[in-house]
Amino acid sequence: MTARAADRARYDRATAHLDAPLAIVDLDAFDANAEDLVRRAGGKPIRVASKSVRCRTLLERALAKDGFAGIMSFTLAESLWLARSGFDDILLAYPSADRAGFAELAGDPKLASAVTVMVDDPAQLALIDAARDGGREVVRVCLELDTSLKLLGGRVRIGARRSPLHSPAQVADMARTVARRPGFELVGIMAYEGHIAGVGDAIAGRPLRSRAVRLMQATARRELAERRAEVVRAVRAVVPDLEYVNGGGTGSVQHTAAEDAVTEIAAGSGLYVPRLFDNYTSFSGRPAALFAQPVVRRPGVGVVTVLGGGYPASGAAGLDRLPVPYLPEGLRYDPQEGPGEVQTPLLGPPADDLLIGDKVWFRHAKAGELCERFDALHLIEGDAVTATVPTYRGEGLTFL
Repeated sequence: MTARAADRARYDRATAHLDAPLAIVDLDAFDANAEDLVRRAGGKPIRVASKSVRCRTLLERALAKDGFAGIMSFTLAESLWLARSGFDDILLAYPSADRAGFAELAGDPKLASAVTVMVDDPAQLALIDAARDGGREVVRVCLELDTSLKLLGGRVRIGARRSPLHSPAQVADMARTVARRPGFELVGIMAYEGHIAGVGDAIAGRPLRSRAVRLMQATARRELAERRAEVVRAVRAVVPDLEYVNGGGTGSVQHTAAEDAVTEIAAGSGLYVPRLFDNYTSFSGRPAALFAQPVVRRPGVGVVTVLGGGYPASGAAGLDRLPVPYLPEGLRYDPQEGPGEVQTPLLGPPADDLLIGDKVWFRHAKAGELCERFDALHLIEGDAVTATVPTYRGEGLTFL
């Protein structure tokens, strides 16, 4: 029996009393992935990206482990909710225009001390001030550095279009703007190198593209390490007691941690290890989050139909954004139908061994987005469900 077949047997036994559709997290795999992230971080703390987890219980589980500290959130409303729930170190990774949320933040000392917001433009500071509604609390802010690699005098850009702050001079100028403005405190710098951390460099069946990605990433890492160090020096000249410099992501943990200028690493997807993180040479993890759909039809030889399953991930549309049938091994989509809103036909020899009501296990392309489809996660240890916990959706919350 292969390791995957053994996992399928465990998951089927553990959930035999539960009807699909359902979602699980294998805690043995989750914990092993957490330990691997800590190992790769080389002693630097890991800030957990909440958008990749979207379950309070599992955020708490990760943060209870040595080597993890703080949360990187994705909306202001989520940040305030997490702070009210007892989390006390929350870095909002994206700028916000939530005026009501800023009024709440500026009016509550507990929230103001727990939440740091992201800025990269003086207009964002003006929006926050206009939204204060009498609140006098100092708002903690972090500056985001654009990590994209620019070549040929800027005519070629590789990386996400995020912050407008690219050069050390631009970031230092923004730091001076914050420092001069009453009611704000600059506490950190963040730089997410998505073109390194979020792009696999070992693409199955595409050796030339994989080599090109590795060459690009090596160049980008060198350029960013030098520029990030210069940025930190420039900002510390303005704010000497900067609390942290955050960088990285699941796919670049060990590389980013090696930079002296970086004080902490961001990671979240590496806890669940969705399918987009299968294509890396620098690390491998254990799939921890899966969902199951029930077999509801047997249309013919070598074909079964499961209920639902059409859960595409965000990003540029493509086959890599689709979930994949994972267990039993050997199933594939019908290329003329793909995963459907209400039903999904699956092809392959294992189909003939599946009965009506059996579970087919899938992996989502991304991590936390799976939790927007399910209101609960069944936590598996060994071959038993030991707890069932709500996702954000299960707590009645949809932040984006």
